[in-house]
Amino acid sequence: MAQMIVPRDLDVDFSQVPRHWLANSPVATGISNGVNMLFPHGERFFVRSVKYFLENIDDPVLRSQVKGFFGQEGRHAHAHDEFNDILRQQGYEIDQFLDGYKRLSTWLEERTPPKLRLAATAAAEHFTAIMAEGAFTRGALDQAAPEMQRLLAWHAAEEIEHKAVAFDVLQKIDPSYLLRIMGLLYATVTLGGFWAWGAITLMKQDGLTLRSTLAEIREMRRLRKQDPIIRRVFLRGIRQYLRRNFHPNHNDDAELAASWFASRGMAMPEAA
Repeated sequence: MAQMIVPRDLDVDFSQVPRHWLANSPVATGISNGVNMLFPHGERFFVRSVKYFLENIDDPVLRSQVKGFFGQEGRHAHAHDEFNDILRQQGYEIDQFLDGYKRLSTWLEERTPPKLRLAATAAAEHFTAIMAEGAFTRGALDQAAPEMQRLLAWHAAEEIEHKAVAFDVLQKIDPSYLLRIMGLLYATVTLGGFWAWGAITLMKQDGLTLRSTLAEIREMRRLRKQDPIIRRVFLRGIRQYLRRNFHPNHNDDAELAASWFASRGMAMPEAA
């Protein structure tokens, strides 16, 4: 049965979010905020990349999923725009980074063929689905401030829900394995590079040095027994994506969000 893609609204007041909202750690928070800052512009890139081919999709089920994908991603972008305003209020100087990120990513977008942009979106959606799975299974959300827990759980649930949409559109438009892998390369370099840039930007403003950052990362890994992001998100995602018969739905994570919310006596946000 085809996955229903249901856009949901989120009503959260971020004004009380503490500066170090994840495990009271400037490093853990900086790493998380490093990718959070990317979402508004990144989600809108995903929508543009898929929308370019909307008229080529004649399957009514997939068209419906694509429109649901647009609704979800648009709401994610708006919510993270609001959170970026909170970072500014907390004293972080993020606009120079965001301006550079947007200018460079736009420069790349304008010089990249539409099919490659679609392929990059499909690969990036695979990475974000792995991050979403980890949010529900590794206990990270339980260490987050309540407002951020609600934001990230809502976002993660919908990332899992629509994880296959861009991939399925790519398969309809051009199922070339080479194109898929070129998109994987594009997504890996840009997501990884911009994420690291954003995280370093924030952690420098918290007065963290390379030595202190690496020491805290080692301690977090020791206490939580978690693999580093490069291994559990990027290397895992790349290994899976390189399989010729790969499909995002091969990862059995459809019930993770419902189980996570139910186990905490929480309800999923209502459909818009």
